[in-house]
Amino acid sequence: MLKKILKNITKIKNPDDMIENAKKAGLNKTLTAFDLIMLGVGAIIGSGIFTVVGIAAAGGSQGPGAGPALVISMVIASIACIFSALCYSEFASMIPVAGSAYTYTYATMGEFAAWIVGWVLLLEYAIGFIAVASAWTGYLIQFLKGFTFLPQFIKNPPIWLVNDYQSAFAFCKKNGLNPIDEIPYFGSIPISLNLPGILMALTLMFILVKGIKESTKMASLMVLIKISVIMMFIITGAFYVKPENWMPFAPNGFSGIFMGAFIIFFAYIGFDAIATTAEEAKNPQKDLPIGIIGSLLCCTIIYVLVALVLTGMIPTNQIDLHAPIAHVMRLVGQDWVAGLISLGALTGLSSVLLVLYLATTRVLYAMSRDNFLPNIFQKVHSKYKTPHIITIFVGVCIIVGSLFFNINIAAEMCNFGTFTSFIIVCIAVLILRKTEPNRYRPFKVPFSPLFPILGIVCCSGLMIYSMKFLTTSRLLFPIWLLVGTLIYFSYGYQVNRKNECNHIKKINNYQKDIEIESKV
Repeated sequence: MLKKILKNITKIKNPDDMIENAKKAGLNKTLTAFDLIMLGVGAIIGSGIFTVVGIAAAGGSQGPGAGPALVISMVIASIACIFSALCYSEFASMIPVAGSAYTYTYATMGEFAAWIVGWVLLLEYAIGFIAVASAWTGYLIQFLKGFTFLPQFIKNPPIWLVNDYQSAFAFCKKNGLNPIDEIPYFGSIPISLNLPGILMALTLMFILVKGIKESTKMASLMVLIKISVIMMFIITGAFYVKPENWMPFAPNGFSGIFMGAFIIFFAYIGFDAIATTAEEAKNPQKDLPIGIIGSLLCCTIIYVLVALVLTGMIPTNQIDLHAPIAHVMRLVGQDWVAGLISLGALTGLSSVLLVLYLATTRVLYAMSRDNFLPNIFQKVHSKYKTPHIITIFVGVCIIVGSLFFNINIAAEMCNFGTFTSFIIVCIAVLILRKTEPNRYRPFKVPFSPLFPILGIVCCSGLMIYSMKFLTTSRLLFPIWLLVGTLIYFSYGYQVNRKNECNHIKKINNYQKDIEIESKV
């Protein structure tokens, strides 16, 4: 019995079959290399550069900060990403099918490993969406406060309308307020929700149902706006840089640098989301590697420049942890730039939300096609050619999840999910090089197996090192994996075995019909 189960859960799916099934799916192929780079930059440049960069530099309750050495932390994080990005590029060009790391794992490690990776990707994208939505709401409130003519209810809304319950409760305790007085209750149930984030999720749901091309046009516009704002910060801020603020360069030594690399890693999440749109790329073999690597390199350069200017303008201990870039501009008297930065932050976070939402739907779409989820999620809209049912389902799940997840825990869980998927993709490249060495690869990871191994070592090292400081998220991550395992064995495993039996019966019946006809 055990031998049979092991055989079933390690069944791999032939890449050629995956590509053939993808051709039958009916998704529109409209994305160019430029569209993919815009999607990648749209996903990467957002919450990290506008919020997490302050925590990575100054430190927080979960670990020491990197100080001006944040630029080294960024390089370390980008190196860990580039090895994984090369592996993603090889797979994306070779198997241009929706699903990203989930699909690649199915082709190399088998059914159960593929499900676990898909489940982890949901952690990265869907939970990441909740974390970014919380930051988006915070910047929206800060932006609205600049308009003096707006009513107080808009500029300073009740905390229970712009926070999940945990965040609202923590805010009350921090400011000496009684949660019972500030948060309404329905019986014994507290009512607290991130209303702006929910409205944003509904807006993105409508956009993604209507079409992928419309989504990339929106993402491209938002990318151009936020890059313009960031370049304004770099150019304006450069005139206020004082080299003495870069000393001491690494106040917390290697501990601060490596913990900074783990924290800032959240700012790099997104380039892998490009691979989930493989079936909608016009020329995936060529454009996907360009989109993945191009977006990562562009963002790394921008990140390093921002870190140099930010840590050079003021001492590290004066950096604001919530809106560091806008705050530092106000300190030097550039209020108008700070206002534009707040607008750019809103735009940047919006593009991140768009791509995270898109990636979540495409991963679930691929998992449904492999019978791990109900077949209804495979339905494509007759007019828009988008998986509209799964898009609506994801929106509902995100809205419900936003009621419970704390932003900090969500970001940490998102990091764990990302590291895990990166490690598995690097391993998968090594496996497929051995099992199918002659398969055509339009793009190959250079210096293999060295680069995939370095990707595994870098991601594993950062993830393990971070557990020294993190508490809640390192316990929740195994629980997430356990829940995923239970869902697989209670649904996906059973459905796949049933389908296999039905397939065998059809073959047997077909053979019997042929035998009867031959006798007649």
